[in-house]
Amino acid sequence: MQTKYTKSILAAALVASILLSGCNAVSRTTEDPSAPSAETAVAPETEPVPAVRYPVEWAKDSVIYEVNVRQYSEEGTFDAFAENLQTLKDMGINTLWFMPIHPISETKRSGTLGSYYSITDYREVNPEFGTKEDFKALVDEAHEMGFKVMMDWVANHTGWDCAWIQEHPDWYTKDAGGSITDPIGMGWPDVADLNYSNMDMRQEMISCMKYWVEEFDIDGFRCDYASGVPVDFWEEARRELEQIKPLFLLAEDDRSQSLLKEAFDANYNWKLYDTLRSIAIGTKRANTIRFSLPKNYPDGTYSLNFLDNHDKNSWERTIEDAFPGDSLSAMFSLIYTLPGTPLVYTGDEIGLDHKIAFMEKDAVDWASTGTSYRELLSQLSAIRSENPALHSGNYGGDFEYVDLGNACVFAFIRSIEGSTVKCLMNLSKENATVDVSPLLNGSETVLLHGHGADLLEKNPHALSDDELTGEVTLQPWEFWIIAE
Repeated sequence: MQTKYTKSILAAALVASILLSGCNAVSRTTEDPSAPSAETAVAPETEPVPAVRYPVEWAKDSVIYEVNVRQYSEEGTFDAFAENLQTLKDMGINTLWFMPIHPISETKRSGTLGSYYSITDYREVNPEFGTKEDFKALVDEAHEMGFKVMMDWVANHTGWDCAWIQEHPDWYTKDAGGSITDPIGMGWPDVADLNYSNMDMRQEMISCMKYWVEEFDIDGFRCDYASGVPVDFWEEARRELEQIKPLFLLAEDDRSQSLLKEAFDANYNWKLYDTLRSIAIGTKRANTIRFSLPKNYPDGTYSLNFLDNHDKNSWERTIEDAFPGDSLSAMFSLIYTLPGTPLVYTGDEIGLDHKIAFMEKDAVDWASTGTSYRELLSQLSAIRSENPALHSGNYGGDFEYVDLGNACVFAFIRSIEGSTVKCLMNLSKENATVDVSPLLNGSETVLLHGHGADLLEKNPHALSDDELTGEVTLQPWEFWIIAE
């Protein structure tokens, strides 16, 4: 909420004038319209780490796929999922993030099958999915095929059937009456809140994480509700895990940069998702994207860029609802080329227009849409891998926004020594006319050219005079990825 009445009136007038002026209006936005005023601005929580930081090298061109084992197939097992590894590899996926694979508590269970995030035993696997031997075979096969494997780690709470509740009740948070409580204010009655002032519990939690690295050769963790656990715990866990092997750690968080200082390599960019969603439905213009990119991050760290995930899909909207019509292909091209790492959730590759049930069996119908974005994602993955400018963190290039004078056109350059990539996108449902001279010099190579679900040009070729020279009109949702 704005603190000054006049500021609210001016902001509303500005937004209205931009939306009413259409895509061929001149872009005059020079600063983030959502930024706090000078009176309310807050300094960054932490200063960037001065030393140059490089997370594990394999993560520099990661394309992460969130695996929902239960819903990926009718069988809902590790073995059934393993049969699709080649399909994902062909799609350019190189990193698999498995949603929690542990046994799910029955006490206070939500729904029939329960939430993956209500864990009974951190050292076991959900028998619904198979055995530990099945999971180890899956991880080994994935590694042989070149994938990296990440596990979802839930450190804030356990399920009510966890043995710790009976054996170590002091490991949990208690209410005024001395009873173990669920996380206060979160609306999660099916889980019990852990007490991080207990050092013994901390050590056992780290020991459980180490178990999967040592015994299953896990390559990283996506850490659920990371800000719900003290930063110093994560930093201690990182130090101990790194003694086994270098790992990639992803925090489900977008507010606490202190998590990125020593513990995590990346976090979520929910602000970017919200901005892209608003652009897709026409309530924001493309030139606002630059205000949704990370600022003042600790050196070498970066964000996870996504159009969907299990929370968005199950509780809010499908990827087709979020990015309707022909917008989805352009948005995919954007999250693969902006600074950060792209995420694809189970079903995104077919534009799944179904909210997957979270606590029930609800397998993806892979023939339900008649659409496939697999070829597009394969092309984008190859471009990301082969062009260092598009790599993540300090491995990749700087970001430079290029204002072409049209609020609906987003143009930018990513550049590092020996590699430069230029992107031009009409992120609207209207034709947009721009002069591309500030972006292009005519000597570039077209890597990918698309419009809606169609890939008009997918074979690299020299940019010709009749393609992008001077003033051009871009069709709705048309995008170009070009190398210099």
